[in-house]
Amino acid sequence: MKTNIAIFNDIIPKVKFFIKQLNLKLNKSTGRPLAIKPEETISLGIFKQTHGIKTKKSIWKIFNPKCSYKTLVVNLNKLSIYALLILKSILIWNQKHSHLVKHTDSTDIPVCLNKNSQKHKTLNGLASWGHSGKGFFYELKMTITTDLKRQMLGVKFASGNGNDREIFKKINKDMEGIFVADAGYISKDLEKDFYIENKRILFSRPKANMKRIATEWQLALYETRMQIELNFRNLKMFNNLLTSLPRSIDGYFANYIYSLLAFVLG
Repeated sequence: MKTNIAIFNDIIPKVKFFIKQLNLKLNKSTGRPLAIKPEETISLGIFKQTHGIKTKKSIWKIFNPKCSYKTLVVNLNKLSIYALLILKSILIWNQKHSHLVKHTDSTDIPVCLNKNSQKHKTLNGLASWGHSGKGFFYELKMTITTDLKRQMLGVKFASGNGNDREIFKKINKDMEGIFVADAGYISKDLEKDFYIENKRILFSRPKANMKRIATEWQLALYETRMQIELNFRNLKMFNNLLTSLPRSIDGYFANYIYSLLAFVLG
């Protein structure tokens, strides 16, 4: 318990720093004061994802905050918008200090077990059936852009059957550099539209059956793309990105936001 409190107390100053820098107004000006301060609630959300704790009930039991479990859940979901603003500010800072080489890729975010897809209503209209090398999933799709230092620069969620190439253009529209992507992004139109002379260029790794000549430095560049897979692995294995437990849209996206924020702060 002492270790948990020490780690939690280490998160709070970081949250307070960003709240101050972004001039966020979290405290209520009228009515009863909150049982726990907003910065403490956000810190609890980050702590939960940092340690891969599956449920909000577990966090409530570990820290026994001076509020009911229901109140904690409501506040975690409500304050996730401020966590999103903190996340966005970090991504913008990372973009300004990013490595020249960048990677973009997407991963499946299943929202429930396949056998429960017909009964799933929470994200009905947002989630859809999608396919990856691991099979079919009822899912959202998360696309991220990172750099060679594995800093996260951008993130975007879309339906499982969303168009990867259109998402690529949107997530990277304000960035420059050498972008590396897998064969799913091969498109002459995309490469042409995305290219800006002396500012940015896209290299999509050719499929094995394609007759495209690649130089040694291009092949070395393609090999660096595996860096982004480490980010996906850590988010899913250690930051609790995947979940099917929330009972509201707010709950799902609060989980994703706190997971991403825990990752970039880690």
